[in-house]
Amino acid sequence: MAKSSTRLVLICGLPASGKSTLARQLASEISAIRFDADGWMTQLGADLWDEEFRVRLEHQLWVLSRDLLAQGQSVILEWGHWARAERDEKRLGARALGVGVELHYLDTPLEELIERAERRIASGEWTASPMTPAHFEKWAAIIQPPDEEEILLFDETVADG
Repeated sequence: MAKSSTRLVLICGLPASGKSTLARQLASEISAIRFDADGWMTQLGADLWDEEFRVRLEHQLWVLSRDLLAQGQSVILEWGHWARAERDEKRLGARALGVGVELHYLDTPLEELIERAERRIASGEWTASPMTPAHFEKWAAIIQPPDEEEILLFDETVADG
């Protein structure tokens, strides 16, 4: 794969915002490797609520992603990317390798996130401790949505909702 067409795609959004659905769609469209932190945690037998493990896992997936990007393989990072500093780290790391960077921000209304989470719990799709409306309210207060200034730093930015 030519390095000029190689790209890093960051998916940003709260739980149940559609990150996995979008990442799967994009992976097939652009021939990218998709890293899903929740999926890895589940497969490794980790508790999805274990923040310490999540931080270590996401760091290791980023190390692997940089190796793949350096070899010309596009990568999609499918986890929240809630903090601007985290998005900056990934964008600058990819740019240092000479690859393009896209940001897809999923701005899904809080009520819809809660409904989706309730459906996942009821269907058995979500097997970890339940996500409650209080969780979503807390997370909505924590996430740092990309602002206009940050959006200009990416090659492409897509806001979905």
